[in-house]
Amino acid sequence: MLAALALLLPGAAPAPDRAQQWMADVGEIASDANEGRETGSRGHLRAALYVEQRFRAIGLAPAGEKGGFRQQVTFEQQIIDHAASTAALIGPDGKAAPLALGADMLISADGGPRPATVDAPLVFAGYGLHLPERGHDDFAGLDIKGKIVVTIAGGPASLLGPDKASNRAERAKFLARAGAVGLITLTPPAQIEIPWERQKLLAGQPGMYLADPALREVPAGFLVARVDAATSERLLAGSGHNFADLAAASDASRPIPAFALPQRLRASIVTRHRQLVSPNLVAKIVGSDPGLAREHVVISAHLDHVGIGPAIGGDRIYNGAIDDGSGVATVLDIAQQIAKGPRPKRSILFVIVTAEEAGLLGSSYFAKRPSVAGTIVADINFDVLLPLWPLTSVQAQGDRESTLGDIARATAARHGLEIVPDPLPNRNSFTRTDQYSFVRAGIPALAFKFGFTPGSEAFRIEHDWRATRYHSPSDDIHQPGLRPAEAIRLDDFAADVARSIADDPQHPQWLETSLFRSR
Repeated sequence: MLAALALLLPGAAPAPDRAQQWMADVGEIASDANEGRETGSRGHLRAALYVEQRFRAIGLAPAGEKGGFRQQVTFEQQIIDHAASTAALIGPDGKAAPLALGADMLISADGGPRPATVDAPLVFAGYGLHLPERGHDDFAGLDIKGKIVVTIAGGPASLLGPDKASNRAERAKFLARAGAVGLITLTPPAQIEIPWERQKLLAGQPGMYLADPALREVPAGFLVARVDAATSERLLAGSGHNFADLAAASDASRPIPAFALPQRLRASIVTRHRQLVSPNLVAKIVGSDPGLAREHVVISAHLDHVGIGPAIGGDRIYNGAIDDGSGVATVLDIAQQIAKGPRPKRSILFVIVTAEEAGLLGSSYFAKRPSVAGTIVADINFDVLLPLWPLTSVQAQGDRESTLGDIARATAARHGLEIVPDPLPNRNSFTRTDQYSFVRAGIPALAFKFGFTPGSEAFRIEHDWRATRYHSPSDDIHQPGLRPAEAIRLDDFAADVARSIADDPQHPQWLETSLFRSR
């Protein structure tokens, strides 16, 4: 850390160019010394100190609590002891077929306290999408009260990607309110991002949720789990349907029926808990317009990663260079560029959040309880930028939901870039990164990433990176293919977008066609 900071100190060494500084920031954030930046860990706090020092070097004003850069957030940490837990499928004849927890089924440690025991019938709800306003409801006529709902990833071609994504993000809350007691997710093999063997390795990692029950999305005692392909087939046994056919229908975005399942799940779940505190980091450039300075444009990324885990190739530190050291470095570079120019009319907040990996918790807390007075009018978020190929196009997730999309498209044209749609909408990316916390709070938002199209070389690179490096120790500063100069091109585009939003006399607005407009 000191070596990287020396680049910023007067009289030390010539200031690095922006691409060098971007790499220095990624390298420091993803350093082995930060031990994978698990939320609340000493490595995460060490990385937070580095970001604060960079904020000061850039000349940003503190905008956290008590005159500092930090907004402290309290969490409850939960570990699922799969080895000490038990589960079985109970058939119509009452016979129990054991499930190996930690192998056949993985229970999520995020979102809220898991139940100590569960004994409930299963029901299959197709894609599990409740969108009657879009003419689609997988739960219509389906009895889910007191049951565990089983769903499959994906969605029909008739629905837009953001609609499917937002509904999935709210599904556990909807199910709990409707009286269901749990959710089990099936994923077609072609749609899996992290191979199951690596998911099993990560299953022992801690999860968490906000300590304040009033801020949680899912009530205590609701089961959330996922299963492998073989167990997916077992859950469907006796129903007249099989997983292979349903997976093929999902891959093709065809309609999938809902139906009762003849089995029930019985489980005993052992968990361990402790409380911890971890900071969001908040800095500010105060707006120049007296009438608009109390309005804020947020530029965000997350600092946390998944910490130290099971060894892969002899390495136990899950560094998180691209996820999301790249995003934090980009926010710092954008801050530097905006700070050099004339002050924008609205204030700009640079928010580096905690606990994204546990379910967008730090950003959710900030969106609900911002550390600044006034209003937030927009968020621009950066997560897993993937600067691994030349930047010719940009994903601007959320661009069809609000007037921010028009600003992004006009800006892209000035920069010689194209805005392209999310090539993998069934991945639900828009609701899985921190901008969605702002969307939930009614704030228009965009998420920027390097663009790519199906079948392209970039598509192959992205697929291979997800399969081999995502949430693994090999996502480090030494991975081949990083293109910092291309990342700076994205930063220039995004800084231009942010300044345009900040200087626009009109507030960003949801489009009439957006499901988010009523939030």
